[in-house]
Amino acid sequence: MKTAHDLVAAAKEQIHEIPVSAADEAIQAADLLVDVREGDEYHNGHIAGAINIPRGLLEFKFSNDEALTSRDLNIVLYCKNSGRAALSAQSLNAMGYLHVQSISGGIEAWEAADKPVVTPTLPSFD
Repeated sequence: MKTAHDLVAAAKEQIHEIPVSAADEAIQAADLLVDVREGDEYHNGHIAGAINIPRGLLEFKFSNDEALTSRDLNIVLYCKNSGRAALSAQSLNAMGYLHVQSISGGIEAWEAADKPVVTPTLPSFD
């Protein structure tokens, strides 16, 4: 029986993973930067310009949103430490997306490299 770790390792053999050192350039060239973590993780801090499409909704969102249907989009994905992003990249590749990259190490590696993170704040209602 395969484990989640086995599935991630297999996905990483089939996708294009980039190191954090190349992420800024990839993000600037991207049409779409996608954080595939859950909403609460995204709201606790994310890379500037990222949209949140949780891993569990990814295929549905890309299938049903007209703005996401072009298979030529340059897409950069990330998650907490790159497992969900690897599985997401594999799924998007299987769906025919041609230019999908995943940031190795995810936002944990991004933060470890002292790169900026956006943390939204709610307005005060006092």
